[in-house]
Amino acid sequence: HLSLRRQRQMCIRDRAIIDVGSNTIRMAIYHFHEKKAEMIYKKKYIAGLASYLDNGFMKKDGIDKVCEILDDFSAFLKKFDIERVSAFATAAIRNCSNSKAVVEEIVSRTGINVRVITGDEEAMYDFYGAIHSIENDSGILADIGGASTELIYYKNRSIVSKISLEMGSLDFQTKYSSGILPSPDDAEIMRSKADEILSSATEFKDISISSICGIGGTFKGTRALYNEITGKKDNNNVPAGCLDEMIKRFAISGSLSEKDTIILMKSIPDRINTVIPGMIIADAIARKFKSANIVYSDSGVREGFIYRELMK
Repeated sequence: HLSLRRQRQMCIRDRAIIDVGSNTIRMAIYHFHEKKAEMIYKKKYIAGLASYLDNGFMKKDGIDKVCEILDDFSAFLKKFDIERVSAFATAAIRNCSNSKAVVEEIVSRTGINVRVITGDEEAMYDFYGAIHSIENDSGILADIGGASTELIYYKNRSIVSKISLEMGSLDFQTKYSSGILPSPDDAEIMRSKADEILSSATEFKDISISSICGIGGTFKGTRALYNEITGKKDNNNVPAGCLDEMIKRFAISGSLSEKDTIILMKSIPDRINTVIPGMIIADAIARKFKSANIVYSDSGVREGFIYRELMK
């Protein structure tokens, strides 16, 4: 909860950014002052929006879920007199066959004007959000979401190529997993599908990068799981070679050991069902670019949206 002091300070310089993602719906409130944006509050719901797609059609239950969450956000914002709201939606709504009708109903029911951003825009926002924390002047940036994966190849801190691919952690879990955790057979199907989709990204052919910058929930969960297994703290680097080891450890046909169950529940309670499918995509990306290391960045699409749209 916000402090009383912070409540009194809230004014027209505060703005809420709402990201209707394919797995998670998030709201972050930023205080804008002297061309800087400081995040002062955040809240999220694991909505699993991509799982409400039926042959590409967004079901009413999915629309209801979005409206319920946005109504909760709206009530909070009204309580603190925050009137400036920017909301955008990504792959689950962008790629569904009834996208226009879905957005119209969400806006009509909640009063929040949700803008569907293109895959190209999402990749661009990812880059401009993360570039401030990236040390390498050239490299690959990857964002594995619930229903899409964005790849950005950059040189001298400028975008060379970017693409949004229709594969994601929740998408893979829903389509190819026979349980909460994928079996080894499920994992092989996911690997094959990830390789197939990545091979379609011809503009990224023959690129070799020693280290990938990873943003978004999959990489955050992968980092947390790796740190829990290794006993590391505040570590943002994950050796790419460890991905396959972790996938094989948790993608099993039988029951997990008590130790591994505790590890999952402690490190990734909100992403138990999606982290392994997402990790399989991450492993395919690392193999494609012959990368030895993955560096996690906590900045991404929301920060990029602020830099590109609100702080020009």
